[in-house]
Amino acid sequence: MKDAKTVVLGVTGGIAAYKTASLASMLVKNGYDVQVIMTQNATNFINPIVFETLTGHKCLIDTFDRNFEFSVEHVALAKLADVVMIAPATANVIGKLAHGIADDMLTTTVMACRETKKIIAPAMNTEMYLNPVVQDNLRILEGYGYQIIKPAEGYLACGDTGAGKMPEPDVLFEYIYHAIAFEKDMAGKKVLVTAGPTRESIDPVRFISNHSSGKMGYAIAKVCAARGAEVTLVTGPTVIAKPLFAKVIPVTTAKEMFDVVKEEAVQADIVCKAAAVADYRPAHVAEEKVKKSGEEMTLQMEKTDDILKYLGEHKRPGQFLCGFSMETENMVSNSRKKLEKKNLDMVAANNLKDAGAGFKGDTNLVTLITRDEEIQLPLLSKEETANRILDKVLQQLNK
Repeated sequence: MKDAKTVVLGVTGGIAAYKTASLASMLVKNGYDVQVIMTQNATNFINPIVFETLTGHKCLIDTFDRNFEFSVEHVALAKLADVVMIAPATANVIGKLAHGIADDMLTTTVMACRETKKIIAPAMNTEMYLNPVVQDNLRILEGYGYQIIKPAEGYLACGDTGAGKMPEPDVLFEYIYHAIAFEKDMAGKKVLVTAGPTRESIDPVRFISNHSSGKMGYAIAKVCAARGAEVTLVTGPTVIAKPLFAKVIPVTTAKEMFDVVKEEAVQADIVCKAAAVADYRPAHVAEEKVKKSGEEMTLQMEKTDDILKYLGEHKRPGQFLCGFSMETENMVSNSRKKLEKKNLDMVAANNLKDAGAGFKGDTNLVTLITRDEEIQLPLLSKEETANRILDKVLQQLNK
């Protein structure tokens, strides 16, 4: 039984083929086994040696090539594939697949992948992409279960500007990750996640906020979606890319977050409240910039709505509520008080002073606290931390 998931990358004859090399590299670095099939035309844009060097596998072009112990190559690859992505996909190959034409290594392999997830990333001139024939062919492929990635818009190699650009490799990677990174054990679950900081205005120029980057909440939303859940992410201001497979609702203030969460939580099966919400806000917001005067400035503050407390008070039967606790001392005892006081099912706690557990980093050191357990997780990436948190959530729900 193979350990790594196998990704079959199909590369066709478009200028965007050079981007697929970066995608192949990204996949290999993340532990995927990558097999590349090129059309003959694609070899005019990028040398197969590039892919062979990046993946450690022979790049396949010839339909009659035999490699897997004399098995028929396209059938052998089809059996290995966990997902197939064609990027770039030309109008020609899209048309062939839509109408069952298998006349080269790529199309014959894809035809043999009957149950495998298949993803198409069209890339071509805007007028070609918008041609009714191409659009019809894409709809036909969707009807057959192919996933079509909408092209980006911008300046094209031909000099035109419009739709037709192949998305960047990190976007294509997210589609593959979403398709095969996890079993879909959260299918049918509705998950509400909050993330990032809030900003409370002092005047039109200044605001009060905190150091939260939103990375932990975004990782939870990403992993939930990859595990099959229907995800809503309510996010404060961040600079990180929004998850592709979640409904994202941006907010700025604690009041805005409270109002949105109050509405969205009604239908949620699981709520993971990872946002760092301001506890206080200025009681009065100046309409004009406050001018500097004197050596000191005093702000009158008022409490914001306690979102987590509200959720605990209005938790419906069967709903799971996970809070987050960032402490600098007495982490477990303070977090356990939070668990009891706010009627939570679990708290994911960390100490800001622990190496690797602070704001803005890519790792976290979390202790999961339930009413009868305390589980210390090792230092992990925030993505793996999210996965372990969700494992525990599902375990608790299954009880």
